Amino acid sequence: MLERLNRAMEHIELHLADDDRPVDVTELARIAGTSEYHLRRMFSALAGMPLSEYVRRRRLTLAGAEVLAARETLLDIAVRYGYGSGEAFARAFRAMHGVGPGEARRTGATLSSQPRMAFRLAVEGNSTMRHRIKEKPAFTVVGPKARVPLVHLGPNQAIMDFVRGVDKPTLERLEALSDQEPQGIVAVCDDLDPSRAEGTELDYYHGVITSAAAPEGASVLAVPAGSWAVFTTSGPAPQAIQELWRDVYTQWFPSNPYRGRPGPEIARIRLSADGTEADAELWLPVEAETRG
Repeated sequence: MLERLNRAMEHIELHLADDDRPVDVTELARIAGTSEYHLRRMFSALAGMPLSEYVRRRRLTLAGAEVLAARETLLDIAVRYGYGSGEAFARAFRAMHGVGPGEARRTGATLSSQPRMAFRLAVEGNSTMRHRIKEKPAFTVVGPKARVPLVHLGPNQAIMDFVRGVDKPTLERLEALSDQEPQGIVAVCDDLDPSRAEGTELDYYHGVITSAAAPEGASVLAVPAGSWAVFTTSGPAPQAIQELWRDVYTQWFPSNPYRGRPGPEIARIRLSADGTEADAELWLPVEAETRG
């Protein structure tokens, strides 16, 4: 997987100066031998930024070198790197480099740089990821729903506030509907931005997995049949769960013949009495990776 991903990175480099054409994610996914959906999520997890942001920063890095070289007009450089006007180029240039292109050229300013990325598998050998593959028929998620921001590290205050507002009788009624794995109250995240950038929004359900009819007025998410990769972890909350998600994308997917597919992410979390430790299961929708 990493070798194919690095071929996709080479393709990006060859097409950074394609005028106003955006990066062809369909072609990148073909080169990487995976789906667009999985490519975007893999890249975000491995690189720590969305694919589109990396391309933007690489283009502005190369544009910066050409601005300082002063062999072409600023407008010609702007158009080559995908900006329709000098004003749009200047705004993007200043956002990355902290100085406008005209001033950078006049003063020979020091500019920022986005290095070219390549991916390598770091073998640590000191941990084993506990997982299983589960085939599930169609089911529904039933429970209160809120639109919240994505937080990669540390507590998600929006989710914490939302969950505190769900009363105990509601939770008891929901638990009575739970009739399949993962059992009991679960946390379900759906409709995430493909970039998975910090602060982007998602739908959060605090509910149950069921085949039963939902109560009137309840929020419902219908989930089709498919394969799920189930991972388990124990440790400090919420770090253990957040680190598990990171490790799945940076270690498990590159080493196993599966890729992510569209669908919700489900976490079954059981906290210790003081709320500092957690036992958790993470359910991710997957499909067999095609080999070509």
